[in-house]
Amino acid sequence: LKHLLTNVKTRGVYGEAQLGALLEQVLPRDHYGIQVATSPDSRELVDFAVKLPGQADGGLPVWLPIDAKFPNEDYARLLEAQDRADLVGAEVAAKGLELRVRAEARSIADKYIKPPYTTDFAILFLPTEGLYAEVLRRPGLMESLLREHRVTLAGPTTLLAILNSLQMGFRTLALERRSAEVWQVLGAVKNELGKFGEVLGWLKNQPK
Repeated sequence: LKHLLTNVKTRGVYGEAQLGALLEQVLPRDHYGIQVATSPDSRELVDFAVKLPGQADGGLPVWLPIDAKFPNEDYARLLEAQDRADLVGAEVAAKGLELRVRAEARSIADKYIKPPYTTDFAILFLPTEGLYAEVLRRPGLMESLLREHRVTLAGPTTLLAILNSLQMGFRTLALERRSAEVWQVLGAVKNELGKFGEVLGWLKNQPK
């Protein structure tokens, strides 16, 4: 695994595979897209995007962009310094990891956040819990990314919770729409029954 993850392309595929598996586990296939252009004039393709209820200009769907990143070199340097109990080296490596995550968040914001075709924020997915935990340890980093770039971080467990919340929202919306349809049908039936009653009354009053 260590040998495989030294290859940038393989590492990218690993992160995307993790992300795709989580989406597939929670959401129906028609609720998310793969390699999505988040606006009509963009050539940049985000790894995945969740299709939200509602429509943007031109009847296009509104997307929530989710991009997987795996800064393994920075993370590996941090783990090695921690194993050596090298506090100075660990701090230097952690700072390098923070700078890399900031750069990735800035890139995601520039490429994929395109209101009204997308939400006004995106998700940067870190595919291992250990990496996610190390990034969260950087003081104020998560708040800074959201404030400056409108990007929020998520590890596997966090993303799973977000997706489950979205799925519950989709189901609630579907039930609300179905309820509205039922009320429309009942209203139509009521009108027809009223007309039928009027006809019966007219027939009853006709001379024999």
